[in-house]
Amino acid sequence: MTTVPGALGLSPAQVADVLRAAGRAPSLHNSQPWLFRVTDDVIELHADPDRRLPATDPHDRELRLACGAALFNLRIAVHGFGFRPRVTVLPDHDRPGLVALVHRGAAAPPSPEQLRLLRAIPQRRSNRHPFSDVRVSAAEQTELCRAAAEEGGRLHIIEHRGQRAQMQRIAAEAHRVQLADPLVQAETERWTGVAPDRSDGVPLPAGGPLPEPQDRWVLRDFTAGSGRVRAPGKDFEQEPLIAVLTTSLPGPAGDVQAGQALQHVLLTATADGLAVSLLSHVVEVPQARAELGRLVGDSRPPQAGLRIGRGWPVPATRRRDVADLLLT
Repeated sequence: MTTVPGALGLSPAQVADVLRAAGRAPSLHNSQPWLFRVTDDVIELHADPDRRLPATDPHDRELRLACGAALFNLRIAVHGFGFRPRVTVLPDHDRPGLVALVHRGAAAPPSPEQLRLLRAIPQRRSNRHPFSDVRVSAAEQTELCRAAAEEGGRLHIIEHRGQRAQMQRIAAEAHRVQLADPLVQAETERWTGVAPDRSDGVPLPAGGPLPEPQDRWVLRDFTAGSGRVRAPGKDFEQEPLIAVLTTSLPGPAGDVQAGQALQHVLLTATADGLAVSLLSHVVEVPQARAELGRLVGDSRPPQAGLRIGRGWPVPATRRRDVADLLLT
């Protein structure tokens, strides 16, 4: 059995807690594409090449985004032990799989907001089930936008009726493109509707009900065709809050930045009692992503689409053991 070493002045048990928090980050199909190398003075975050999803994510953009989300969790967990992390993102051009280096920074007690986000880490879920029709308040929307901005991101709220109609069209076309791609479909089936004892992938209870033709925003089946059909007339919420995330940095660094911004938004939503699912297909299909970028009018391409509302509790997805995340 692999033993977790101490690092950054933390005990082995504390390092395990930090890595466990990092491993609770979201990822495409819950693939969990991250690994860590731990030494006395640094925690290295690496992308796991064995967990690539080349059909859906051929350029590893969502892989880097997932690693960025794990990095944000790691940062918050380190803050919880009373010091700031010193982070260097993509430190070695010759090793693109090395996503970040985390060193010990100055002593600093965690702020109330950091503690709130830390408590939200084990509670966060991707909620693919229907939400209620209770709207997300203006104050809550402001908090979500602030969370993105603190990581160099911008959360565009899609409120105008014409823009929402355009985004629905873009999402529907992206879904049709992916349905027509046998490699994407085969990859999705391998990672969704998985057995409940598997430590990765999307298990059936977390996949949500089967989407139906009248569903306006939830289109992708995460149950490998095994989801239940809802009662006639019962549908997903009509008007969820729809948002698009962009970031200030270009290229791979922008992908990592997007992951940190996304996770800050997701944890803020969780702490505020909101539910979120990702509309990943709108940024996975190149033509759809380009159209979405023109729609929000941002010079940087969109990194994530989000459906936000008020949902009911959903089960957590399983995660790999910390020992399985260690590079020796």
